[in-house]
Amino acid sequence: MNPEAILADSAVELAPDDYAVVATERPVSGAFATVDDGREVTQVLREERLDEVETLAAEPGWALLTFDATLPFELVGFLARVASTLAEEDIPVFALSAYSTDHVLVRRADAESALAALSDLGCAVRRP
Repeated sequence: MNPEAILADSAVELAPDDYAVVATERPVSGAFATVDDGREVTQVLREERLDEVETLAAEPGWALLTFDATLPFELVGFLARVASTLAEEDIPVFALSAYSTDHVLVRRADAESALAALSDLGCAVRRP
């Protein structure tokens, strides 16, 4: 299975909201993603919710890119290809994997450059 073929046959969708990556003491309901690794709780939530959540640390200003493709567990290198393409453009990423697809957060200021780079890989781009 070739990650370039999957990328060329998929779309990447830009979410309309701005997101924040936060550290909290306990999970917050309604977060886009929650990772509790036993040492810390990291959550991705819409930036507009920052005032309602008690955070230990917060990094606002992220745009969410979701790959509209079902990625099989046997696929090797998909996220590596995405991350290396964005790294070539000097775009930092915060990556998340769901059961069937991947998401990356990029700084809102880098969103258009990230979408252009992913378009060059063959991804169709969807904006809100």
